[in-house]
Amino acid sequence: MQPIRISYFSDVLCVWAYIAQVRLDELKTNFQDKIAIEYHFVPIFGNAREKLEQRWRDKGGFQGYSQHVQDVAGKFNHITVHPEIWTAVVPPSSTSCHLFLHAIQLLELKGIIPKSEKVFEKAIWTFREQFFTHLANVGDRAVQLEIAEKLGLPIAEIQAQIDSGEAYAQLSKDLDLVKEHTVAVSPTLIFNEGRQRLNGNVGYRVIEANIRELLHNPPDEQSWC
Repeated sequence: MQPIRISYFSDVLCVWAYIAQVRLDELKTNFQDKIAIEYHFVPIFGNAREKLEQRWRDKGGFQGYSQHVQDVAGKFNHITVHPEIWTAVVPPSSTSCHLFLHAIQLLELKGIIPKSEKVFEKAIWTFREQFFTHLANVGDRAVQLEIAEKLGLPIAEIQAQIDSGEAYAQLSKDLDLVKEHTVAVSPTLIFNEGRQRLNGNVGYRVIEANIRELLHNPPDEQSWC
């Protein structure tokens, strides 16, 4: 049986996606080769500063949003958030970060980096963690390069994927999928070729139940319910 394909859409700057990473890790541990997670980016914070200024203008501005993120994170003991999140450093956009991460992904797809090392997944987590715990402006290219160097990645090869336009093509694919599936929430999980989806802060057991249903009732088999 082919693995259940899960399209996972998220924004690197989204606290809910930061929280949800532990659920993805648990899925991979429990289902292993029975699932295949495909990572995509949705630009919830594509224009971060202006978006937050407008939406939180009457709710305390950046300080109000910072408090909101800290309150949300405080309900989960597996993550930490810097007390000055979204105040001391406000990245202008997550799009630059998503582009850079796609360049790293291309290194795996081309075999420049062994896919078995799961560098792309590690990089996504590292970028999130650096932003939420260390206030790294992950939208800044200099910061991106610094993180890549710490991960031991070939900088020239990453830059080549961006310069060639291939990383932009990967990012464009994500935008096409976002439109096709009308993704407007981070994170969003899409199963069964778009026929099932879970949006936002969904608990692990709910995600697991959806996967088990697909494993027990493959989409190409008829079911009465």
